[in-house]
Amino acid sequence: MNHRPGWVFYCSFILLVLFVVAGGLMPEQLSFYAQAALEFTTLHFGWLYLFATSGFLVFCIAIAGGNYGKIRLGADGEAPEFSYLTWLGMIFSAGMGVGLVFWAVAEPMSHFVSPPFGSAAPESPQAASMAMRYSLFHWGFHQWANFALVGLAIAYVRFRLQRPGLISEAFRSTMGDRVDSGAGHAINILAVVSTVFGVATTLGLGVIQINSGLGAVAGTAFGVSQQLFILAGVAAVFLLCSLAPLESGIRYVSDANMVLAGGLLVFVFFFGPTDFITAVMTNAIGDYFSNMVGMSLVMTPYTGDDWVERWTIFYWAWGLSWAPFVGSFIARISRGRTIREFVFGVIGMPVLLSIVWFSTFGGSALYFELFEGAALGDAVVTEMSSALFATLEYLPGTAILGGLMLVLIVLFVITSANSATFVLGMFTSKGVLNPKRWSRLTWGIVQVSVAGVLLLSGGLEALQTISILAAFPFMVLMIFMATALLKSLRNEQRQIELHEAMTRERLLRLLAEHDDFGDKGWNQSEETGVDDPDAPENDAQKKPQA
Repeated sequence: MNHRPGWVFYCSFILLVLFVVAGGLMPEQLSFYAQAALEFTTLHFGWLYLFATSGFLVFCIAIAGGNYGKIRLGADGEAPEFSYLTWLGMIFSAGMGVGLVFWAVAEPMSHFVSPPFGSAAPESPQAASMAMRYSLFHWGFHQWANFALVGLAIAYVRFRLQRPGLISEAFRSTMGDRVDSGAGHAINILAVVSTVFGVATTLGLGVIQINSGLGAVAGTAFGVSQQLFILAGVAAVFLLCSLAPLESGIRYVSDANMVLAGGLLVFVFFFGPTDFITAVMTNAIGDYFSNMVGMSLVMTPYTGDDWVERWTIFYWAWGLSWAPFVGSFIARISRGRTIREFVFGVIGMPVLLSIVWFSTFGGSALYFELFEGAALGDAVVTEMSSALFATLEYLPGTAILGGLMLVLIVLFVITSANSATFVLGMFTSKGVLNPKRWSRLTWGIVQVSVAGVLLLSGGLEALQTISILAAFPFMVLMIFMATALLKSLRNEQRQIELHEAMTRERLLRLLAEHDDFGDKGWNQSEETGVDDPDAPENDAQKKPQA
């Protein structure tokens, strides 16, 4: 029965099919209404994206650093399912792979050409410094806190409380049995829709990047028709991979991702401007930590500038729309780890890798632009996705390097889409850990269809717009999810404290009973005049006289 589709499957499927049909028949109208909804959301609720994301980061750190951090996501003493390196690789590949490759050069160069808030002269050293600071900020702790919160809530429910791995189950401590009715179904439907739009955004970005890469390597034209053909080819591959089990499908592709990404990173670091990269990384880390609070809550009410909406709020919304998928996937592979290990592993290690990645590729692009006269800024303005491959032209072995980067992007797209089909199958199959193949195949086709519609209705701008809109309701839901998780952890902590208190009481009672027994034996010997054979003085009397 658990494998049969229910209300969540049918309602989510119908809603998304209606979106695909409407977008396919009326792409211009879809773009118009989506843009209007975006302007309304960012104008009235932009502040909420900033406060919520910052709050999630503080919440996760507080949970992991306190007594709750010792709680294991599974039975007490249970060993983790995957090795630490494999675990990190799967998290990194599913969570940020395509985005890191797409934005590693595009974002720093965009800020370099057009500095945030006009606070520095374009293409100046000050603009370069600010570009790296904001790049690390957008791919730093805040982004991963979104994934950590959802992943922690689901992992705790699934492996600690032994309940289905559904988003709605994370609310049982506050909603009770209502999660089994319409309210719970609505939560899961919202999670499915948000996940599909978030992953479709990533698929679209990956396809655009692949199109640019093929243009640099093979001279392929850049356009929507080419991107749709690429999307169809990538879809055929990842749909085949989605039919394999988690252990032999996503895991091996993820390992290949990490090996190839690590090799490219090391090559660019040592064959690029190494000293400049290390200096940029050091400076950017200092700027990031020094200005984190200010960047987290900055808005522009006095100037009317929309930079925050176009960049920071887009990133937070993209992460929020990804949170059901990435969080659920991270939860699925995190059985046996403590809350402290989970949070610091999910928030800490990927951020360190992101810092090194952006410093290496973004720093190299800035060096070539500042000191070798490369026209990378013009490339970003003309075609944002081409910036990475334009940077690779200034490194040795350009053709091979471009080909390997293209393979890496394809693998990252496959991993993200494959992971998403697995998680969507879980959501719509009542939380089973291994959903049926037909379910994974169905959601793979839906994701591809949504990505295709978004490419038709506006490309990169449409992808950004739909991410912000889809994320808003789930962001509100995550606030209540954090409250429910905290209540569950408090209940368990009270049970632990109660158990420890009862154990101490029993021990004290046993000790008291033992002492009472000893006292009674001593008093009886005094009253009857019978000597205690164990008394020291009796030992002396027992000794034979010389």
